[in-house]
Amino acid sequence: MAKAALSEHIEQVRDFNRFYTRRIGVLEDHFLQSPFSLAEARVLYELAHGGRATAKEIGEALELDAGYLSRILDRFSRARLISREASPSDGRKSFITLTKKGRAAFAPLDKRSREEVGAMLKPLPERDRQRMISAMKTIASLVDSPKAERPVVSLRAPRHGDFGWIVARHAELYAEEYGWGDPFEGLCAQIAADFVNNFDPKRECCWIAECNGENAGSVMLVKDDKPGVARLRLLLVEPRARGLGIGTRLTDECIRFARKAGYRSITLWTHSVLTGARRIYEKAGFTLTSSEKRRSWGKDVVAEFWDLKL
Repeated sequence: MAKAALSEHIEQVRDFNRFYTRRIGVLEDHFLQSPFSLAEARVLYELAHGGRATAKEIGEALELDAGYLSRILDRFSRARLISREASPSDGRKSFITLTKKGRAAFAPLDKRSREEVGAMLKPLPERDRQRMISAMKTIASLVDSPKAERPVVSLRAPRHGDFGWIVARHAELYAEEYGWGDPFEGLCAQIAADFVNNFDPKRECCWIAECNGENAGSVMLVKDDKPGVARLRLLLVEPRARGLGIGTRLTDECIRFARKAGYRSITLWTHSVLTGARRIYEKAGFTLTSSEKRRSWGKDVVAEFWDLKL
């Protein structure tokens, strides 16, 4: 099953690659109807935006074969698009910069590239453009090397569409990771609807965690039926953002808010299989007070009830 899924995913990525390379004209002999190939345009871009650089630095930045890059630079040199200046500290090394002619050659290419991307984005509503940019960031973060800088994590209040996202991601992740069926999505939707329709800003709150500007987690704190008791609900951390302390930050924020709002305790309902969440609750000072076996969402589960005195 796993091999079949991987094979299908490989073909889907290849299909997308074929679509996108056609869409941006990568397969054309001359990129954006210019005299340059895609690789040559990338070298011009690197020099125009990065300033002077050695051939080695350009090759590493663009991951180009040294011999191939050397031929490109020789062509640029013959066309007087670049100049070379020997390093005063190492005669074997030279710095490459665009000449005035090189910048003039790059300018219309840069302008045309911006115009084509603009033409692709302009018909899309702003929300769809944001979705596309988020998808691009997600692709980059998932396939980039581990040497990337530590992600920036922040918490914020929910915006339009966030409650739908909370429900959807709970349904998708719990189906994928635990096999929980559609009734679980219905439960999450009901919790979110109750929060929105009965929201009491003095006693309730919701936080969305962002990682590098993308939704990465959520939690709600709501009034319980018992006076003086708050209930923690719908804690979620995206798989790609786990290990960054997001679950702990969201839980701590709930505790701080509950104390400020004057609650005497916080209660929550979870399941034994959710080991990551249980560790967060235990670390925050919650105590497991009771548990029971039951059949829920198509699975045999052990429901657990945890409490924290404030």
